[in-house]
Parts: sequence; C-alpha cells; structure tokens
Amino acid sequence: MRQWLTERPFSLALSSGFFGFFAHAAVVTVLEDEGLLPCRLSGSSAGALVAGAWAAGVEGAQLSQELLRLRREDFWDPSPGLGLLRGELFRARLAALLPVHAFEACRIPLSVSVYDVFSAKTRVLDRGPLAPAVQASCTVPFLFHPRWLEGRPVLDGGIADRPGVAGLLPGTRVLHHHLASRSPWRSASSAALQPPRRTSLCALVIDELPRVGPFRLGQGRLAFELARAATRRALGRPVRDGIVRVSATQPPTSGLAAGDG
Repeated sequence: MRQWLTERPFSLALSSGFFGFFAHAAVVTVLEDEGLLPCRLSGSSAGALVAGAWAAGVEGAQLSQELLRLRREDFWDPSPGLGLLRGELFRARLAALLPVHAFEACRIPLSVSVYDVFSAKTRVLDRGPLAPAVQASCTVPFLFHPRWLEGRPVLDGGIADRPGVAGLLPGTRVLHHHLASRSPWRSASSAALQPPRRTSLCALVIDELPRVGPFRLGQGRLAFELARAATRRALGRPVRDGIVRVSATQPPTSGLAAGDG
C-alpha cells in the first residue's frame, strides 16, 4: 500500500460509521508520520469530522488528543424535537476546534456529504461556512435534531453516501478508509459492509475494531490504538483487487506512542 500511495498524488476519503472518528484519526496520524499526505479530502459523518478538522489545519496528534478526551456530557444536550439531542454542545465544541471558518481557508481542498431531506439525495458541500457543513454531515437521524442549511433540512451524509466519495470526480486516485459496519440490524451481506468499487480506488479495511458509541466512549482509545497499529501493518501489505484488509485483533505492543498525543 505504501508503494501505491507514493506513485502519484491521491485523495483521502473517510467513510461514515457512527463514532468511527477514533479509527479515522488513527489513520491520518500514521499518514502524517509517514509523510504520505493527500492532495484532497472528502468524507461523510464521522469521516467528515476528521477530514474537516485535518483539512482546516488540526494536526493528527491534536485531533487525537481532543477525541480521546471526549466525554458524553461534552455533547449530550437532550431536547424535544426530531432527534434526541439539540446538537448545540456539539456545534460549540466543533467551532472551537476548527482553526478556520470556511472551506476556502482550508490548507487542503475538502468536500463533505450531507443528506438533503427535501430532495432525498446527497448534497456535496465544498465552499462557504465550514463548521455548519461538518456538523450537518454528522447529524445522525434520531440522535440529533436535523440541521438547516440555506433553508433546507439536512441530515447525516452517510445516509446516501456512506463511503464519503460523492465529492470526488470519477477516476480520481483515492485512498478510502472504509469503516466496516458492525451494526446488529445489518446482515452480513449488507452493502454497508462492503468497500466501494471504483477505478483508481484503494480501500483500507480494518476488521474487528471495537464498536464505539455515546455509551461506549471508553472503547474509543482502544479503537484508536488498534487502528493505528493496523494501519502501520497495512502499509506493507499488497493491494489486492483494490483492497488492503487487515485485522485489528492483533493488539498493539504498547500504549500510545510518543507523538500520538
């Protein structure tokens, strides 16, 4: 995979996957360490959060530290509405994290996907205010109240663009970090469990990562450590049929290494 990444410039796409931002953050820290930096970023939901922060200038170590400090009370603001949480605590925390306020000010071109409720289609955002776009892409149905952008209600970008690649032109060289779904309501044959197939795309799939959620945030550190170790192993693995698949079940040799935050 390392050879594939060094051959020509590539974009990085980060998939939707509930609280999978711990694993996404682990992947970007390894890419930073190795000097394998993308020329463009895209993402949906958890992927939009990490891609947006990284594109805005938040280094991998800082982002990882921020996520590993996360507690449920930092974003838990229940309120009556079309979702459990208002999302105002999340909005404030996101705005404080991002060092720039607009897509145009990002250090790397970025696109994020949201789901437009009125059209029932994915909408790609790549200009204008950054924090509202990232928050909208993370608006998990029934967990958060819907967000409104330009007078239209929007929800989680992973609803119709789970891979987070809608903002990338066909034929673009893409490293795609695919968060394999472990949702109990999805069958083993579900399309959500399969990485996307498109020309010039290399999908990194890390199997058996622990499931993280608002009541399982303690698993976030383990998911980060396992994903970081697995990504390092993946760099030396062959790309077969557009996929590099590694298991997270091999435990890391130690805790967070120096520079991990």
